[in-house]
Amino acid sequence: MSEQSASIVWYDLVEKLGEIERECLIEAGLRPLPVRNITEAVTLAPSVDRVVVRPVDDTAVIAELRKRFAQLGNRPALIARIDRDRFELAVQAMRDGADNVIAADDFSVATWKQRPRVAAAPSTDSREKTFVFTDPNSQTLLALAQRVARSDISVLVSGPTGVGKEVMARVLHESSPRSKAPFVALNCATLPESLIESILFGHEKGSFTGAAQSRTGLFEQANGGTLFLDEIGEMPYPLQSKLLRVLQERELTRLGSNHTVKLDFRLVAATNRDLRAGIAAREFREDLYFRVSAFRLAIPALSDRPGDILPLAALFLVKHSHSAQPPLLSRPAGEALLAYRWPGNVRELANVMQRALVLCTGGIVEIEHLVFDDLATNGFAGGLYGAEDPAMVQPAPVYAPMGRSSGVSFQSHPGPGASGPTHQAPLPASDEGLHSSVRATEYQAIMNAIRGSTSRNEAAARLGISPRTLRYKLARLRDPMGSGLVALGEGVAG
Repeated sequence: MSEQSASIVWYDLVEKLGEIERECLIEAGLRPLPVRNITEAVTLAPSVDRVVVRPVDDTAVIAELRKRFAQLGNRPALIARIDRDRFELAVQAMRDGADNVIAADDFSVATWKQRPRVAAAPSTDSREKTFVFTDPNSQTLLALAQRVARSDISVLVSGPTGVGKEVMARVLHESSPRSKAPFVALNCATLPESLIESILFGHEKGSFTGAAQSRTGLFEQANGGTLFLDEIGEMPYPLQSKLLRVLQERELTRLGSNHTVKLDFRLVAATNRDLRAGIAAREFREDLYFRVSAFRLAIPALSDRPGDILPLAALFLVKHSHSAQPPLLSRPAGEALLAYRWPGNVRELANVMQRALVLCTGGIVEIEHLVFDDLATNGFAGGLYGAEDPAMVQPAPVYAPMGRSSGVSFQSHPGPGASGPTHQAPLPASDEGLHSSVRATEYQAIMNAIRGSTSRNEAAARLGISPRTLRYKLARLRDPMGSGLVALGEGVAG
């Protein structure tokens, strides 16, 4: 046994740990401590960095462990081992508090050598804000952010629109010594220049027309804590010099006042623009850029961290569902989420899940409940792949929903006929607003079901209708939409 071996709690409700599997864990530098019940697991939890549990048919044990761990000062990571063919159970495990999901038969040294990270503070309410960092790229970024958070250095968070820059800002705040102090946020693109100055620096009563009372600015409100300036590249150029002075001097003077106010805050800024290009165009001050970007964190697009997609989808279903038992994702729906390229990033995923909750009438979100935003084409919901270019319609790789190297893997696939030319079908035209929307949603559901099926009979089964009804609906939709629907449906056997 290596001197650097780490103990882990091993709670398997299915079978005992075999000697071969034990040796694999030991080779990975781990010393498994088998337990027989939850009480033993909780008793040993404070002395280990991870608790590994394998449930049987439901994830009640995971929810109970997470609840018990909430009372611990430094809780261990909770790892769920799930059989590869139990996709719904894997998603439910993540929703009930597992920090990671590993295939039950995966005992590779590479998998178990990875050190788990607890990405979210424990919570007894699964609907509270939770941060998802499951993909290896996200876990690397989280580790860097938590390290940066311990200092008081100014941070510039960059990334495409909708990628989760404010989430990262909150992680920096909650991982810092300032976590007990206020987190104050302002989107610089949402307010006119005349208001931003007053909101940032505050004003005294009577300092300008309409100033009926004194107001504390955001800098003062964030004293002791963190000030988050989103879309800082949109800040008016004249105001940038005043912001620079406050950052340098750590003091300000309210509008209409002669008294200076000392400040103690941590600045986190975010942008989806290239600020260096803004400097070249004289739209952003170079000295301010170097002041706010003492450390830079770049958040990848959602398509570049596929391991986050399904945990985020499950999180949004929990967050936006009004039911005590939010619906689960079916395997085809999960495959569709992984196959889509997500031009709108996390924000678009949240929208898709909210739509799915509207369309889903049962306990399972099926592929026909997914309505995507296709920003690359005109019209409503460009379909499962959202691409007119046939080169965009490619088989998706095998992804592990909870991380590439340690998760429940399954194969995503393109729709029938993906190797040949495809055409984007126009939407049914109608002057009746609500009727048109319902018709468009029905069309989208049919197209999603066809793309995710090998035959029209299977597509009909997914939609919960008979093959005859499906043929009728296709015939009814085909006439106003021309040849586009025929092209999309080619290759799907009757």
